[in-house]
Amino acid sequence: MDTVKTKIELPRSILNICKTDERGLSKTVTRSFIIELYREGVISLGKAAEILGLKKIEMMALLKERNIPLNYDSDELEKDRETWKRLE
Repeated sequence: MDTVKTKIELPRSILNICKTDERGLSKTVTRSFIIELYREGVISLGKAAEILGLKKIEMMALLKERNIPLNYDSDELEKDRETWKRLE
């Protein structure tokens, strides 16, 4: 996957607040950003999972942990039906 790198500035105390190091903070910020894009309907569940390196079921669990409802529309239902037909 082609990536971009960006820089944000936060107070160093955020590391203590989040009980993490700089690498862990980067992962937390990335995950939170992708989840927010999903919540706003900018990206699909599959795309969010792909970006975070998760399976769809793992992404669903992550959303559930954060009380974020699934954005499940008729297009996604049809895609799931097609997948089930291929698997049968």
